[in-house]
Amino acid sequence: MHISLSHYLVDIVQNSFEADASNVVLTLSEGEGMVVCTVVDDGKGMDEATMKQALDPFYSEEGKHQNRRFGLGLPFLRQAVDGCGGEFALTSTVGAGTTVRFSFDLDHIDSPPCGDLALAFTTLLAHPEARGLVIKREVVGRPGYTLDRLQLLDVLGEFESSGSLGLLRQYVASQEAGVHAHMSE
Repeated sequence: MHISLSHYLVDIVQNSFEADASNVVLTLSEGEGMVVCTVVDDGKGMDEATMKQALDPFYSEEGKHQNRRFGLGLPFLRQAVDGCGGEFALTSTVGAGTTVRFSFDLDHIDSPPCGDLALAFTTLLAHPEARGLVIKREVVGRPGYTLDRLQLLDVLGEFESSGSLGLLRQYVASQEAGVHAHMSE
């Protein structure tokens, strides 16, 4: 069960990795009482019928989940978005990729909390199936940050050891803390 925005983001980006995306761009924008998230990938994409099935909680792509024949990520996300006055859009082109865009009204009582975004971003950057991943964190009227997986790999060398993972986590947490410091001013 997804209980925070960070959980939804990890699930959606992991879907992109599993769709053989070489490049994924996650944009998280906050401002004026709204949070807007967009995940764009260059994976295998989906036709119209598959996009409809992807929103059905009792469907999962064959072979995607061992011993499980359903996928709840997108259906739960859409339900959460609908339940708190947000917007949801899924677009895709076979062979070209998929875009998932959604928003939440942060003032709505049913809007999920952000959760641990620094941990979520670190998890995605170090994911074994990740290739090109760019995370853009934007806050209207405030400085944001960009995390580029390939640039971070150039600096840290790899994400397999506890030392490099610790440095990655520390760096991402410092970037997120900087956003929060500017938000409270």
